[in-house]
Amino acid sequence: MGSVFSSASSSLYFYVGVNAAIMLFLALMVVVARERTKTLIGDAGIPEMIGPVRAHANNVEYVPMGLLLLWAMVAQGAPLWAVHTVGLTLTIGRVLHGLGLSTSLGTSKPRLVGILLTWISFLVGIVAVLWLVFMPGATP
Repeated sequence: MGSVFSSASSSLYFYVGVNAAIMLFLALMVVVARERTKTLIGDAGIPEMIGPVRAHANNVEYVPMGLLLLWAMVAQGAPLWAVHTVGLTLTIGRVLHGLGLSTSLGTSKPRLVGILLTWISFLVGIVAVLWLVFMPGATP
């Protein structure tokens, strides 16, 4: 685990692995809900299916671009602190959002904090990537 805190590329790989695990967990939650409700496809309008399906789908919608931003940061030589800032906020945001949406279809604090952290990770990642592209050699 030491290399995660000393190498930007190892940190990227760590966040890829952790976010893939989150995605797999959310997919398994959909399978469990399908089995429990006997739903073959989609959510069939069944309230017990909507949360798990949307939690997984929302994760699939956000994580690829978040990881792509991380990859671009690493490829452009972003400092380790910037990689962890984006990686941690993305990962924690996705966990909280997934938990919040899986447990309640209405608004919830984990869901709100989760999406805010996800958006913050995107904003920081976008600024870092553009900074590194337009200001090569300068540290964001």
